[in-house]
Amino acid sequence: LDKFKHQHTDILRSIATLRALAQAGVEANASAIAQGIVAMSGTIKLHLAVEDQVLYPALQRGGNAELARMGRQYQSEMASIASTYDAFARRWNTAESLRTDEKGFRSEANVVLRKVYERMQREDRDFYPRIEEQEAAHA
Repeated sequence: LDKFKHQHTDILRSIATLRALAQAGVEANASAIAQGIVAMSGTIKLHLAVEDQVLYPALQRGGNAELARMGRQYQSEMASIASTYDAFARRWNTAESLRTDEKGFRSEANVVLRKVYERMQREDRDFYPRIEEQEAAHA
């Protein structure tokens, strides 16, 4: 879980950087914003792949029905958030697209990045501590 938490910290830092760059001016910072989106996308894709390949299957095999159920729910919810983020990242990964539609970027970023942010907060607050409690109980 430490690796997941570290990735959350990296993603949250990226979102904060994107917000600061956008507030300072999308047009003036279009290249840095596009690069930030590309970099953050790599971290998000890695994070989701490891969750799908390691975390969720481990919860299904773990013998705790409540954690298995939570894992299925989180995985299911994440599918729509991930596809929404992926479309966002593909649309806004170039400086040109940002300069062409600054208002569209701001609007979409507010919705999509908030969903990603809120999801990570829920994992950090509700999901990961439950897994850690289970691990501690069986240590």
